[in-house]
Amino acid sequence: MLDFVPNHMGLDHPWAVEHPERFVSGTTEDLQRQPQNYTRVPGSGSILGHGRDPYFPGWPDTLQLDYSHPAAQDALVGELVRIAGQCDGVRCDMAMLLLPDVFERTWGRRPAPFWPRAISAVRAVVPGFCFMAEVYWDLEWTLQQQGFDYTYDKRLYDRLREGHAGPVRDHLRGDPSYQDKLARFLENHDEPRAAAVFDDRRHEAAAVVTFMSPGLRFFHQGQLEGRRARISPHLVRAPDEPVNGALQDFYGRLLAALRRPAVRDGRWRLLECRPAWDGNGSWDGFLAFLWEGQRETLLVAVNHSPTSAQCYVPLPLPDLGGKTVLLRDTLGSARYKRRGDDLLSPGLFLDLPPWGRHVFDVTVDSKGDFNESDNR
Repeated sequence: MLDFVPNHMGLDHPWAVEHPERFVSGTTEDLQRQPQNYTRVPGSGSILGHGRDPYFPGWPDTLQLDYSHPAAQDALVGELVRIAGQCDGVRCDMAMLLLPDVFERTWGRRPAPFWPRAISAVRAVVPGFCFMAEVYWDLEWTLQQQGFDYTYDKRLYDRLREGHAGPVRDHLRGDPSYQDKLARFLENHDEPRAAAVFDDRRHEAAAVVTFMSPGLRFFHQGQLEGRRARISPHLVRAPDEPVNGALQDFYGRLLAALRRPAVRDGRWRLLECRPAWDGNGSWDGFLAFLWEGQRETLLVAVNHSPTSAQCYVPLPLPDLGGKTVLLRDTLGSARYKRRGDDLLSPGLFLDLPPWGRHVFDVTVDSKGDFNESDNR
């Protein structure tokens, strides 16, 4: 995938002199009143706007493309068609800035919709070309409806940072067709390093929730080694940092779980967590879901809270009735044997420490025997 920046171009781009009509233009008065948002272009004398979003001053090393001008849209569609011959897809920087409502709020002029037209033009030439949108402000669904294959899921990241399971659970209740098109991440070049935000246990819990959820899984360079220094994309170098061996080992096991057929091709379901006993509200810190494939089932359970917690998780797997079931944690050493009827109701009992997590391989015990000593 290539990074496509549709909203703005560099100050020295040839279009600034050759095609100034493709950019947002300004007046001498605009430049005097808003020097942070306008600049005079050397070589042409044109006053053009800096690229920006509606909430911040302009980016001083950029020029704003004018999507209300048909020539600008034509040129950008042509660029995308050209790029489609060089890669498999594009990650579109700040893609929501081109939406008519957003552009009008920023610049006071309303463009025709760009993305449906551009995506259709590209796919007429390269049918399988992939579009991923960097998008914020709850506009993910809007851009999915305009043709994007994937949209950034900043909401999940923000809720995991806040540390409360309830809002995360609510987010994961979204329609499956919406969830499947979300790009999940725990860090990227615009965010602090996950290892700097979370301690190791919380980092692992957040990673299990993020990457065992449906959608596209996005890992940042250095994340798997536990890098802590956030590097400016302009710097192109980084300090030497020791590898966090425990975190690297965890990610190795998590990536192995993500390669399982049930996760790649199976069905994902959010599960209900219930109180372990009356008056115990710690169940609300749990997140649990299933991945069901043709030949395997994985159960994901995370205590996304800073305190020990207990709950029951009923497993909606009728085939377990009357059988003995083995649960093997693919991320650790835990092994349990349970009656299938108990897993159906009241459910699997979980007692996890702060930020505890399991990814259980759920299988029927071929021996079929069960002793009370196994029920621990």
